[in-house]
Amino acid sequence: MNIRNQQVNTQTIAGAKPPAHEVVYRQLRRRILFGEIAPGQAVTIQGLVETLEAGMTPVREAIRRLTSDGALEFQGNRRVCVPRLTVEDIEEIVFIRQYLEPELTKRAAKQASTAQIEALESIDAGLDSAITSGDVNSYLEHNYRFHAALYALADAPVMAAVADRLWLRFGPSLRVVCGRFGTQNLPDKHHELLDALRQGDAARAAQAMKDDVHQGMTLIREALDMHSHRN
Repeated sequence: MNIRNQQVNTQTIAGAKPPAHEVVYRQLRRRILFGEIAPGQAVTIQGLVETLEAGMTPVREAIRRLTSDGALEFQGNRRVCVPRLTVEDIEEIVFIRQYLEPELTKRAAKQASTAQIEALESIDAGLDSAITSGDVNSYLEHNYRFHAALYALADAPVMAAVADRLWLRFGPSLRVVCGRFGTQNLPDKHHELLDALRQGDAARAAQAMKDDVHQGMTLIREALDMHSHRN
């Protein structure tokens, strides 16, 4: 889970209200992460001000932070867009994810409590329901929540923060995948991973995550190839 978000959550629990720029950042980040702004779709800063019902200053600050995260890029004329993934982008993301996320999973597996595993199972049950019903929004949210919650258990905040930023790069394309293949045809290694967690088998849990990453990124590549050929 993003270190910055963890700090914000701590403040919120303590009763402190997040500042306006943080609220806008989280709203815009969510829209990007779950593909509500499609890769390549240009949006105006004024349009975001109206959509988010926020002031120009906090919107500009949110855009600045998300641009720094690689989730947005400026196009000129007061427009920004979510970057389209290139083949080279996908290869880099696959390389990093296949080393980083299994390692986070392995670390989480070595110290996850029964209650924490049950919490992951609850999130995954919501994911299963979304797959069955074809609810794309719920699928994207629960899938991200599962991974973020798992990595938060690894007690490796630097690696978890890197993983979270990577999700901002490929997350928007998962909506494209859902549009091409439907939720019921998407790979899901979470059950195998959860079984490994229950057994305390860190190596098997890490392998399940590696397989999950590989299959998910392969579908992203195929979906983007189909989209480019149609265009």
